Amino acid sequence: MTGTLRVAMIGHGFMGAAHSQGWRVAPRFFDLPVEPEMAVIVGRDAAGVEASARKWGWEQAATDWREVIARDDIDVVDIVTPGDTHAEIAIAALEAGKHVLCEKPLANTVGEAESMADAAARAAERGVRSMVGFTYRRVPAATFARDLVAQGRLGEIRQVRAEYLQDWLMDADAPLTWRMKKEHAGSGALGDIGAHAVDLTEYITGQNVESVSGIIETIVSERPVLASGQGLSGTAGAERGAVTVDDVALFTGRLAQGALASFEATRFRTGRKNALRIEISGSTGALAFDLERLNELEFYDATHPGTELGFRRILVTEHDHPYLAPWWPTGHMLGYEHGFSHQVRDLVTAIHEGAQPRPSFDDGLHVQRVLDAVERSSAAGSTWVSTLA
Repeated sequence: MTGTLRVAMIGHGFMGAAHSQGWRVAPRFFDLPVEPEMAVIVGRDAAGVEASARKWGWEQAATDWREVIARDDIDVVDIVTPGDTHAEIAIAALEAGKHVLCEKPLANTVGEAESMADAAARAAERGVRSMVGFTYRRVPAATFARDLVAQGRLGEIRQVRAEYLQDWLMDADAPLTWRMKKEHAGSGALGDIGAHAVDLTEYITGQNVESVSGIIETIVSERPVLASGQGLSGTAGAERGAVTVDDVALFTGRLAQGALASFEATRFRTGRKNALRIEISGSTGALAFDLERLNELEFYDATHPGTELGFRRILVTEHDHPYLAPWWPTGHMLGYEHGFSHQVRDLVTAIHEGAQPRPSFDDGLHVQRVLDAVERSSAAGSTWVSTLA
């Protein structure tokens, strides 16, 4: 493949801004084999999507995603809409011969995710590629952690602790949005942020979660309803609506090679803003990563003499670290937005090489099965539930 890849992005909210940043910046820092072009952005509100197109640099704006997918001049469809629309859009795009990037979690249900993975498998036979947007895999420190584990620096993995902690729903009068409605979001903290904790654990350790035992809880069951047509900045009235998703999820998992992992996903951990934290303990070493200090990795080498033991801080900003060579001089920090540029780099390269990008729709399906198993375990009194098909 030579020339360009013309991209259509469906959706233009918070994730739309992040993905736009990735598409715009990646070709200016990375020597990509194909040039991505920001062709069209799609949203339901004509004025809103026009404003987003101007703000983020898309050539055109549109309100009908079906018409956009049918266009011959579109090569890639990037899906950043709420989860209840992922399956319909992704399957239609794959069947139309478009490469697809779909935000996490892959779908709202295992059935939807299975249909998407089946469509991706059929499309792959025609050279059409698909990927799930678990972007935190592409934070250089997280990727470097994966490399250390793969090199055997931790020995046998024995225990994992993974948690994603936020507090943005602490106010019981925060408005009821689509993220708090099961019909739109599928689940709450479990799928919104817990999916990241599961995927990052599996990515770094190289092992899948094969069974879980857990509990989910809704702490605030009703919230103020926004006036019709208003977004997060709108004014909530006196009417209150039901929150139909979880606010916190706590579960234990067993990895493929036997290690135990503990997981927590909450939007009620007071004082934690965006703390995706993971600690992996092995027979010869350990490591710890925290997204709130995303340029750092803590590493413990248990093979050192006892007088020299202790976690040491690695500043992951060297040009020899993953993704960092094209960026700034050593010691200059990267931020949240850089992962989306790395995502574009990996997707475009895979499409050019005819390779399957990761995480694949099959990877996304597996995470969906983990989320579903946690919900079923909670409903059954925290019994152990298999995540295998």
